Amino acid sequence: MRSASRPRNRRAPDAVRPLLSLCLLSVLTACDPAKEPAKPTVSLRLYGRPPNATVTVDGQPLGSLQFVEARGVAVPPGVHYITVTAEGYLPWDREVDAKVGSPPITIAVALTPVPD
Repeated sequence: MRSASRPRNRRAPDAVRPLLSLCLLSVLTACDPAKEPAKPTVSLRLYGRPPNATVTVDGQPLGSLQFVEARGVAVPPGVHYITVTAEGYLPWDREVDAKVGSPPITIAVALTPVPD
């Protein structure tokens, strides 16, 4: 026959508590990571003709002029090179300096047809 024993202590031993706390902290941190501060950007808007012209900023094609006109582009502060091209037109190039805190940069684009 078994003798009556004391009720078991369900608490973790003292040596294990710091490890359990660290594991819990790791799980909570992984579930709610600290967000990086947002990097500043400057809004860039282009408009003009032809609407199907391709807009490239710093060598990256962004889409049609119509698309960029409707949505705009967020660029980091600094100097950026904009090129707009379309078949049958001379390319259009512009350098812009986007400064932190500046208002949106709005640029009219007028492509010139290739002479006959």
